[in-house]
Amino acid sequence: MSKRELAKRLERNINQVFVGKEEQVENSIICLLAGGHILLEDVPGVGKTTLALTLAKSMEGSFGRIQFTPDTLPTDVSGTSVYNMKTGEFHYQPGVLMNHIILADEINRTSPKTQAGLLEAMEEEQVTVDGVVHKLPRPFLVIATQNPVEFLGTYPLPEAQLDRFMMRLSVGYPDREQEIQMAKQFLKGQTPDKVGAVCQAKDILEMRTEVAAVTVKEALLDYMEDIVKMTREDTSLTLGASPRALLALVRASQARAYLKERDFVKPDDVKAVAMPVLEHRLVLSSESRIQKVHAGDILKSLIVKAKVPV
Repeated sequence: MSKRELAKRLERNINQVFVGKEEQVENSIICLLAGGHILLEDVPGVGKTTLALTLAKSMEGSFGRIQFTPDTLPTDVSGTSVYNMKTGEFHYQPGVLMNHIILADEINRTSPKTQAGLLEAMEEEQVTVDGVVHKLPRPFLVIATQNPVEFLGTYPLPEAQLDRFMMRLSVGYPDREQEIQMAKQFLKGQTPDKVGAVCQAKDILEMRTEVAAVTVKEALLDYMEDIVKMTREDTSLTLGASPRALLALVRASQARAYLKERDFVKPDDVKAVAMPVLEHRLVLSSESRIQKVHAGDILKSLIVKAKVPV
């Protein structure tokens, strides 16, 4: 079985448990294959933990979950050095980050210092404890969640940290048929812990190598650059997409093309991933906020205006 077929099998395996959210599952796998991280912004109880756990189980990877609170310390996440009285030496006690898939629940409830420690690990795939560098397992994927309806006692992620996430996704409520199907699976005992693995962590690393080899024509790079540049020039926005955003858009487009079993990127790939990759990086101007304009609506109009290469 080729690695592309294995990626499709991974997608189908997750969809069997995470019912009716094919687009969110696809984008999650795109992030995994592109080496990015996910910010899930949604209300409680819509399946954020289920998605993360099912993804970890499907790739036979280790899973770690941490519930962030205002008193969570950076060492709770990265680990700490513990003194061994028998040997007279300090030994590293791993934190929750030493797993393949990390669910950072309610990341906006913890202090900026702890947030910064997590985001450093996301960027460099390592943690430093008492001057000693510890490499994180690969592949390494953080799925951070935040609740958009609660603001009391939260520390909103600043723009520079939001930029570290490749995609921001929203699960949303299922429709009637999907929710009934979910209940039927629950009654049958089809829960995420029963999911079987369809691939291994090393397979994901090999897929990432193949994703990086997907062809991106120069005309497609111009197309992506046009979209990014327009976000910087639009007067409705005070902050447009960064160069990191362009690189994320390129890699996510490659991953989507790979998932669609192609070895080249099409404009449709760029359009499909542009919203989740770029929207959370945009900052509205004061006038736009007063007029209750949404960054997503502005981005959609810019994508439409960009000249699609033939």
